[in-house]
Amino acid sequence: MSKRGRALVAMSGGIDSTVTAMLLHEEGYEVVGITMKTWDYANSGGSKKETGCCSLDSINDARQVAVTMGFHHFIVDIRDEFGDYVIDNFVDEYLAGRTPNPCVLCNTHIKWNALLKRADSLDCEFIATGHYARIGEHEGRKFIYKSADLNKDQSYVLWGLSQDCLHRSRFPLGGMTKPEVRRIAYELGYEELSKKAESYEICFVPDNDYRGFLKRRVPDLETRVDGGDFVDAAGQVLGKHQGYPFYTIGQRKGLGIALGEPMFVTEIRPETNTVVLGKVDELVRNKMNVGQVNSMKYPELPEGLEVTTKVRYRDQGTLSVLTAPVGDQVSIEFLANVKGIAPGQSAVFYEGDQVVGGGIIYR
Repeated sequence: MSKRGRALVAMSGGIDSTVTAMLLHEEGYEVVGITMKTWDYANSGGSKKETGCCSLDSINDARQVAVTMGFHHFIVDIRDEFGDYVIDNFVDEYLAGRTPNPCVLCNTHIKWNALLKRADSLDCEFIATGHYARIGEHEGRKFIYKSADLNKDQSYVLWGLSQDCLHRSRFPLGGMTKPEVRRIAYELGYEELSKKAESYEICFVPDNDYRGFLKRRVPDLETRVDGGDFVDAAGQVLGKHQGYPFYTIGQRKGLGIALGEPMFVTEIRPETNTVVLGKVDELVRNKMNVGQVNSMKYPELPEGLEVTTKVRYRDQGTLSVLTAPVGDQVSIEFLANVKGIAPGQSAVFYEGDQVVGGGIIYR
């Protein structure tokens, strides 16, 4: 056993997880690589070739790195776990008129649980990933804080991690920038990997056509929801749409209706197959409710805590106050108006660069 301990590294075959394994290996950890097969896109009927962390090429790339560096590598099939939870939730949320964030759900309930389970069976003290985030500590509690590279920061998608997960996790890239990671890969002889393009799609929707994915998963969906009404806030019918699951809050393009001025989706009403359109100022809100809250930095979220709240991954965040925390729910009052708050998305609360906690936007 290495003096630094044994670390199970999640390896996707991409540059970030590869450099993560390299760095830990050089630091003296006994590295064990693991690649998780989460999805078989070839069976989904999509039009794009399978790519990303689930492809055979990526799995082979990860294994080759392990062979070259001389550490063990395992492939674990978690498609059943992933599909039952993440994909079913993805479909169910759209059918409920909400906009899900499957990456958050996967990190919180699937990947880390799968990693911890395999780490225990392989006698690994730690788990490590290529996420751009860092781990801090406050009065014995671990919390996530932002990466040194704010352009790559992934703290937003990690708000749901438990204390058990955080105490055993390592993020070697958290203090680095992407160009530094590419340089390390290049200097260690992985020139092709250092130039490898990144994938930003949802792993099980690599063609970015979530509407097509929903239609394939629910074969009678189009006939069930086609021909619903576009209405304004007063209920006046503006035209017909193709089905409420195919629209998201804040959407302007692709509505298929011309009203003489820019109009946006402001509300989705699945019970009546109705999509509400309005002007941009009708997207503005200064309050919201958040559920399934995970308090990360504190044992419980303090009443009246002032934080910066992000309501989507690329959101810069807005000053806000946490009010009326009850159980796993909390109310948020923004100190400035916020546009495009979408139920189903994640709300993440920050004190400076530190993640206080997060949850799912209810309304």
